[in-house]
Amino acid sequence: MMRNCFLPLLFALSVYSSCSSQDKILFKEIDSIKLYLETYYPETIEQNKDYPALIFFFGGGWKNGNRKHFLNHAKYFSKRGVVCFLADYRTESKNHTTPFESLKDAKSAIRFLRKHASQFNIDKSKIIALGGSAGGHLAAATAFIDDYNEATDDLSQDCRPNALILFNPVIDNGPGGYGYERIGKNYKNFSPLHNIKKEAPPIVIFLGTEDQYIPVVTAQYFQYVVEKIGGRCDLKLYQGEKHGFFNRNNFKLYKNTLLEADKFLVSLRYLDTAPIIKIE
Repeated sequence: MMRNCFLPLLFALSVYSSCSSQDKILFKEIDSIKLYLETYYPETIEQNKDYPALIFFFGGGWKNGNRKHFLNHAKYFSKRGVVCFLADYRTESKNHTTPFESLKDAKSAIRFLRKHASQFNIDKSKIIALGGSAGGHLAAATAFIDDYNEATDDLSQDCRPNALILFNPVIDNGPGGYGYERIGKNYKNFSPLHNIKKEAPPIVIFLGTEDQYIPVVTAQYFQYVVEKIGGRCDLKLYQGEKHGFFNRNNFKLYKNTLLEADKFLVSLRYLDTAPIIKIE
């Protein structure tokens, strides 16, 4: 059946703009800043069934970007039976904030999804965080970083995702890593590479071998440490490719990485093996 408006009235009035396959939901308001999740649902939803959820964090060095970055990815995965959420977070150019506020917002978004899982028909044990570049940092950091929590968050809600899909992610903020000039000594409790935990979720990383920001050796070491403590970290290297190679303007690699991300979710049994949706 088509998804219908089954949210409690008060919740619906406060966060739902419509009851279509695409909704814009207010998940956080801080000072005068409003942050939204743009949602994309499967074409049909069974009300008594819970679906995997995918939350997307755009790239842009914590300075620029907007939630539309992964729009085509969200449309694809919603057709595959995943409830998808394109997330806002505060950036330097728009909100005059630091990377620390960006991380607080990413954590708030996942806590919001968990708190309202039943209203969204999502399985809170199958929340996947996906991000590219600095958005990849945010996705990874929600899993590994304990600090940087908004004071207004419901901390009883776990912000750690159950799986990570990372496109050329910023995972090292230490000396020599990306963003160190802004992070400084705080890298010790901000950098995913320096905070890998034994309960790491399964991870897949996509990286070009000529990435000008993320050295291959960094991703390889991250993979080594995660696997050393018993976790799963698949590393997909693309020879000769640079930062952002996965974006839709490079359609061949956009399609390849999208299908590899799909296979990763199939391997976790979050998706079934069919149908394979036409990629546009």
